[in-house]
Amino acid sequence: MFKNHPKGLLAAALANMGERFGFYTMMAILVLFLQAKFGLSGTNAGLIYSVFYFSIYILAFVGGLIADKTRNYKGTILIGLIVMAVGYFILAFPTKTPVPNQTLFLILSCIGLFTIAFGNGLFKGNLQALVGQMYDNPTYSKMRDSGFSLFYMFINVGALFAPFFAIGIRNGWLAKFGFAYNSSLPELCHSYLNGNITPEASEKLSVLANEVSLNGAVTDMTTFANEYLNTFTTGFHYAFGVAIIAMAISITIYLVNKKTFPNPAPKVKAGSSAGQNIQMEAKEVKQRIYALLAVFAVVIFFWFSFHQNGLTLTFFAKDYTDLSGIVINLGFVTIQGAEIFQSINPIFIVLLTPIIMAFFGWMRAKNMEPSTPKKIAIGMFIAAVAYLVMTLGSLGLPLKSEVIAMGGLTDAQRVSPFLLIGTYFILTVAELFISPLGISFVSKVAPPQYQGVMQGGWLGATALGNQLLFIGAILYDNVPIWLTWTVFVVACSISMFTMIFMLKWLERVAK
Repeated sequence: MFKNHPKGLLAAALANMGERFGFYTMMAILVLFLQAKFGLSGTNAGLIYSVFYFSIYILAFVGGLIADKTRNYKGTILIGLIVMAVGYFILAFPTKTPVPNQTLFLILSCIGLFTIAFGNGLFKGNLQALVGQMYDNPTYSKMRDSGFSLFYMFINVGALFAPFFAIGIRNGWLAKFGFAYNSSLPELCHSYLNGNITPEASEKLSVLANEVSLNGAVTDMTTFANEYLNTFTTGFHYAFGVAIIAMAISITIYLVNKKTFPNPAPKVKAGSSAGQNIQMEAKEVKQRIYALLAVFAVVIFFWFSFHQNGLTLTFFAKDYTDLSGIVINLGFVTIQGAEIFQSINPIFIVLLTPIIMAFFGWMRAKNMEPSTPKKIAIGMFIAAVAYLVMTLGSLGLPLKSEVIAMGGLTDAQRVSPFLLIGTYFILTVAELFISPLGISFVSKVAPPQYQGVMQGGWLGATALGNQLLFIGAILYDNVPIWLTWTVFVVACSISMFTMIFMLKWLERVAK
């Protein structure tokens, strides 16, 4: 698989896979952890989630500037790994739930998240730049695209297994203290302890409490609510600890293979012949920058929609999806939980990437391959279809506020898990049409003297899309579920039609 590729590619891919394993362990459980730990509404948890996701991409731009300025890519990457490990440690340290001081402990958790985001910013883009530098060697230059495909696939191998470990640790910790998993209980326990539970929900809590209690009937509901929440969230804390182990493995792999990674090429001095070769006319530079800014504006709406997979789609898995049939019994632990759906997207990426690449290769051979802007427009259409499926599948479901009042839905009232699985499948196809091709479009169109800034612009557009994620959480809590998904259908459709409107111009600029 790695034949004809630079020696350092495998080491870089493995180091990245370990880091991504830790990162996606956290992302699989983050928003549910915030709700279970602090009793936050979906809106408030979504706001923290969106700010965190925004920070990851904005700080990746900052990390790139730091590495470019110092020309110390290897050192910056190593510091990033260490800083991330510190952030995971802050989240992994177990504290009592319900927390004695919500504001203080929530601030501590946000400090941990910011630390992870900053470390990720130092690591994420710079390791990719390091891989790119491997292919600056003429011996390997023709293998650049396939090299990045392998690198991207290893990212998703790490992301694929992460949710299973997170669920296994949380459920194993519950079982150790005589409890079974139920997705509705943390919210019910917080409502009970806060004194704002409805009579219907209180009755539901009593039924579920006895169902999940493995050590006999529950006689004191206050004691049960406190113990269940504390055990549930402690399991989450230890799941964050898995990320620390993954980071340690990545650091070890990185240090052992550090010498195989290239040193950055020297900067081209102003006035040199190389510098002159990359200059363009001012008019062409402006056209290219305008084209890229237009694409950046469009993809904001894609990321706003796509990254709902860790937010409102995860809420939907917890609140509306029948999880009773999705159980993996390993003997020593049972894998069951809303978080399991976070593995669906990386599974499909690993499976579909070779198929999509082969499909484009076949079309290329037939001179039928669409231009990159056209592929992005197609990707927007596919994303709109994904949320249209969710819209149709959510018709007739009660409001979130009604679900809370009812104390959660029964399995018979919930929808089939195949609704989410099908949606993730379609969204993954859309991602493969947009994410890697968008980066390719930027690298092709950006004026040579602005390559770094324009790649940063792509990250900035992604960050802005992520910052808007909280809007989905607000909608989820306050309007019919089908209407929430309809907003994303509209957003992706607007993006698609905007790309189509600009298509000839973008294709002309990209030539």
